[in-house]
Amino acid sequence: MPTGSVKLQSIKRLGQENHSYEVSDEEPADSYMTMTSSQKDEKAQGNAEQPAIRVGFFQLFRFSTCREVVMMVIGSVCAVLHGSAQPLMLLVFGLLTDTFIEYDIELNELRDVRKECVNNTIQWKSDYTAALNQSDWSLNSTWEVLVPLKNLTCGVLDIEYEMTKFALYYVGIAFAVFLLGYLQISLWVQAAARQVQIVRKMYFSKVMRMEIGWFDCTSVGELNTRMSDDINKINDAIADQVAIFLQRFTTFVCGFCIGFVKGWKLTLVIVAASPLIGIGAGFMALFVAKLTGRELQAYAKAGAVADEVLSSIRTVSAFGGELKEVQRYDRNLISAQRWGIRKGMIMGFFTGYMWLIIFLCYALAFWYGSGLVLDTAEYTPGTLLQVFFGVLIAAMNLGQASPCLEAFAAGRGAATIIFETIDREPEIDCLSEAGYKLDRVKGDIEFHNVTFHYPSRPEVKTLDQLSVAVKSGETTAFVGPSGAGKSTAIQLFQRFYDPKEGMVTLDGHDIRGLNIQWLRSLIGIVEQEPVLFATTIAENICYGRPGVSMEDIVAAAKEANAYHFIQDLPQKFNTMVGEGGGQMSGGQKQRIAIARALVRNPRILLLDMATSALDNESEAIVQEALDKVRLGRTTISIAHRLSTIKNADVIVGFEHGRAVEKGKHGELLERKGVYFMLVTLQSQGDKALNEKARQLAEKEEEPVKQNLSRAGSYRASLRSSIRQRSRSQLSNLIPDSSASMVGELGPRTYTFSQPDTSKADIPEEEEEEVVEPAPVARILKYNIPEWPYMLFGSIGAAINGGVNPVYSLLFSQILATFSVTDPVAQRKEIDSICMFFVMVGVVSSFTQMLQGYAFSKSGELLTRRLRRLGFHAMLGQEIGWFDDHRNSPGALTTRLATDASQVQGATGSQIGMIVNSLTNIGVAVLMSFYFSWKLTMLILCFLPFIALSGGFQAKMLTGFAKQDKEAMEAAGRISGEALNNIRTIAGLGKEQSFVDMYEAQLDGPFQAALKKAHVYGACYGFAQCVVFLTNSASYRFGGYLVRQEGLHFSLVFRVISAIVTSGTALGKASSYTPDYAKAKISAARFFKLLDRVPQISVYSDKGDKWDNFQGNLEFIDCKFTYPTRPDIQVLNGLNVSVRPGQTLAFVGSSGCGKSTSVQLLERFYDPDHGRVLIDGHDSTGVNVPFLRSKIGIVSQEPILFDCSIADNIKYGDNSREISLNDVMSAAKKAQLHNFVMALPEKYDTNVGAQGSQLSRGQKQRIAIARAIIRDPKILLLDEATSALDTESEKIVQEALDKAREGRTCIVIAHRLSTIQNSDIIAVMSRGYVIEKGTHNQLMLLKGAYYKLVTTGAPIS
Repeated sequence: MPTGSVKLQSIKRLGQENHSYEVSDEEPADSYMTMTSSQKDEKAQGNAEQPAIRVGFFQLFRFSTCREVVMMVIGSVCAVLHGSAQPLMLLVFGLLTDTFIEYDIELNELRDVRKECVNNTIQWKSDYTAALNQSDWSLNSTWEVLVPLKNLTCGVLDIEYEMTKFALYYVGIAFAVFLLGYLQISLWVQAAARQVQIVRKMYFSKVMRMEIGWFDCTSVGELNTRMSDDINKINDAIADQVAIFLQRFTTFVCGFCIGFVKGWKLTLVIVAASPLIGIGAGFMALFVAKLTGRELQAYAKAGAVADEVLSSIRTVSAFGGELKEVQRYDRNLISAQRWGIRKGMIMGFFTGYMWLIIFLCYALAFWYGSGLVLDTAEYTPGTLLQVFFGVLIAAMNLGQASPCLEAFAAGRGAATIIFETIDREPEIDCLSEAGYKLDRVKGDIEFHNVTFHYPSRPEVKTLDQLSVAVKSGETTAFVGPSGAGKSTAIQLFQRFYDPKEGMVTLDGHDIRGLNIQWLRSLIGIVEQEPVLFATTIAENICYGRPGVSMEDIVAAAKEANAYHFIQDLPQKFNTMVGEGGGQMSGGQKQRIAIARALVRNPRILLLDMATSALDNESEAIVQEALDKVRLGRTTISIAHRLSTIKNADVIVGFEHGRAVEKGKHGELLERKGVYFMLVTLQSQGDKALNEKARQLAEKEEEPVKQNLSRAGSYRASLRSSIRQRSRSQLSNLIPDSSASMVGELGPRTYTFSQPDTSKADIPEEEEEEVVEPAPVARILKYNIPEWPYMLFGSIGAAINGGVNPVYSLLFSQILATFSVTDPVAQRKEIDSICMFFVMVGVVSSFTQMLQGYAFSKSGELLTRRLRRLGFHAMLGQEIGWFDDHRNSPGALTTRLATDASQVQGATGSQIGMIVNSLTNIGVAVLMSFYFSWKLTMLILCFLPFIALSGGFQAKMLTGFAKQDKEAMEAAGRISGEALNNIRTIAGLGKEQSFVDMYEAQLDGPFQAALKKAHVYGACYGFAQCVVFLTNSASYRFGGYLVRQEGLHFSLVFRVISAIVTSGTALGKASSYTPDYAKAKISAARFFKLLDRVPQISVYSDKGDKWDNFQGNLEFIDCKFTYPTRPDIQVLNGLNVSVRPGQTLAFVGSSGCGKSTSVQLLERFYDPDHGRVLIDGHDSTGVNVPFLRSKIGIVSQEPILFDCSIADNIKYGDNSREISLNDVMSAAKKAQLHNFVMALPEKYDTNVGAQGSQLSRGQKQRIAIARAIIRDPKILLLDEATSALDTESEKIVQEALDKAREGRTCIVIAHRLSTIQNSDIIAVMSRGYVIEKGTHNQLMLLKGAYYKLVTTGAPIS
């Protein structure tokens, strides 16, 4: 059951929904018991950090026009009138009750044989008075007859006529309510839709006008949420919620008015008891919040375990620790489960307490009220009911009005930021008309003492007194290390930012005085990673200049060397380039971007590393295109590659935000400054690379062309992936520095030369996989062990369900007592009924407690069981499954936390819910049929409508925001694309066209919202008036039955109230389904995980095991690609073998497949083609736990667990209990023992999360000890020493040499010292071995290995 605070409302007037508790959040819960969820507490904490709400409620309506104001005023009037309808109905109801009672008293009087009806008054029969004189009557009957009768009328009251009159009143009220309900909702919703439309348009157009610096400080994700969620919150705050709030508030006021006007004494008595309920609700909220916090804390521990294990899944698998981890996780779940059960008990207790108080209130009110009716005759019975229900309805509506206040607060909070943005004036307004436009532009650009820092990083001076001049018509190259301010200078010239000091001039005019759109239209810019928009190629080129003819497009494409490749595409210029240009390769995108820049026919061309992200071949083509177009234009080129800079007219060297040197290529080389340094570094790097490419070409029998062309691009693509804000990584030009840091055993491979394809594919996968909701039977199967709890819970729920009908039974019984003529009997009956109320209250409070406890117990046990099973299943998956970004540790831990706890919603409380509703309706219908089947049949016709209206009202509380969200998606796509690529759009001056596109997309959802307003209003009106119509028909028919068939009038009330209350309960129950549906989907996701059969099973006993495990390894023609990157061949026919006891060393550059081969051996993956043989057994047929138990692994970044050193070492062998002596001997072998003994807590020292308390050398030695303790036959050392300094390396290396003795060993290393004495050295490149042998053999070969050794470069 959802947690949170219960707001006690009241029991609604008979014949209306019984919302004794109200939903004050989105969680519909038990039929009428509803709790608000603990989300509130979280919300409260979140709000504390945000700035206060700075928008008054009425300011939300600042964009309304006269038309909307009129609509809202009419809507409000309707709401107020509608709100007074319920209390009005009470007046009718009171009269109706009095009529029935009067009629019944008359019948009772005339049943007395001695009375008769004369002249419309009841009198003693004349023969009785005559008889008196003759016979000798006993004294008291004589007295009775002698007393003249109170003048009771008779025969005047035509009950059917009266009832017809009341029925018409009801129908009249019903129609009024329908009309008012429809108007109040539809008018408010329409007015809100119009205003929100204006807000959306204004917000987006204002955001598009902001200067780029503003975007640096505001994340795009945040803007997108604001455009969707926050504006929706404003909508919620100014739409139907206002009308509903007004209506409920009016009902509250009128209800109390009726109470005080008609009978202030009783009203005060009822009001006096209500604080008890408030206190209960308050305590409950307090406890639930506390316990929820405790439960979350307890679960957080388990979550941390799960997160730690999933983040280091490779280590866990390698050491076979899966089951051990599952147990550790389960231990941490116990305390969370305990708190959950306590929470259930407390909720059950307080709910029971509430019911007890409510029934005691009834007893008190009726006992005191009937005293006022009978003893002092201050009230008629009708007045008693009017007062009683008046107060109850008032209290209830007050409770129902409170969720609206929450919506208002949320709306004001959301509006704060949005309105502030709308009111903010951009510092550089790109859409303003102001500023000069020069008639002639020469194209001289000059920076005068410019100082600048980015608004997002004010403490870093990016440009420091920069002065540099660019002459018109010349090509000027900016060179310098990353972060020297080259790109920044270009951005200042585009006026993305304004300098803090100094100025930038064009032909001697300060560019701040020029019109921005005009200035940007002179500039063509080509960036390192060009942004294309998700339309056709032609459209993309059109973005360069509005109103371009097709000829111009073709001409620009030809100039950019793009025409031929476009003509080869099936749809030519109408080819879609995909999201972000994802369908195009890097070179193609770059050329389209150049064409887009050229179509503007720019005076000034800015090339920001335009070719750096390309491979050699594309680079040559793009470079040629650029050289063609530079002629006669002022060009600024930023580049790293010498080839692109050499032939510039002027080269400017940047350093630390200043221009430090300037001149031609030759002059600068002589100066031996910044430029000289860059050139020398680069040419060395290039040499080594070209050598390698040449050798490969000789070696390779079947030339793999696509790979060759990538020889040079691998560092570039690496660079683009490491790229920081400044888009230039000079250091990475040197191929050697590209050691991969992908993390432990991380797959290292080439990145493609089109880095964006990967980005483009992600969005498709992001959408949650569609899952069929799980069958309930299967969910229950997991809950079977808790059947006793569920049985008791259901019994409790059944009794609770019967309370509602019993209430209507007692209530009608009270009415019946008012027509009893004998005062003594009457008093006695009233007292007994009040006692009965008390009893029902007591029973109800017990059963509520039972239900709460039993279901929370079964639910928590289920949650814990599912979490354990889910975690167990996750750890059993093959490693490839974890590579999928949908299964990242974060995503998996959330799935454990939320999905498992949501499944409860489909079992425990849900069953309680269903049982509750069924008994409620069942008892009500049976009881009604027993008392009057004819009337019951009539009301049952209305039942479906009543249920519908109950469901609809519950739905109203949750709001209809979901459908609106979907409608907004198209507009959301446009805004998302615009905000993500704001720089490109600003550079092209296309802000206005995006604003127009966005506004066009808003129109559809807006029209839909207007249509929906009518439907929504009609539904609301209908839901509100059904109960009135039901009452009208049933009281009229009831009158007929009382008259014609002598039905007792109290039974009419009994039947009507029983069925109507249970009908609304049914509606409430149906509305509980969202939670239920969510639960079923969560369960389905869970079962999908449990049912997934891993490709490499860890838990199975299948597969070969053999006794004398030698450690003879052979890779035969292995080919492999990682499942998440199927387009990149990592191993390409690997052939290599190692005999037992030998050491094999793999060397080669990053991404050549060294680590991958190790992972195939561990069976983290299986090869796509070829075989890995272990002692002659095919690896795919070997038992996984057995194989892994024979392998010890030490990797570059060892992962340690957050426990003691001893426990970390013991982790090496999870199949047995390990004594401390074993741990120590392993530690001695790993040169670790002395260091540990020096620590204060020795082997019990905690290593911290991920071993953070230790140095790298210490961590590495613990990892070695961990590998040694399993006494493996095969030792894998994956760059085990590369991350260490020289001293630690020596120690670790010694430890490793000791550990290698007598074991088959595979070493992956970069440093020569570590591999010289290996038995076999295999040099790998692109997934296969290009040469192998001992150190001396390879040196004689004078091949790749020799080159690596002699240049002294780190081997990688």
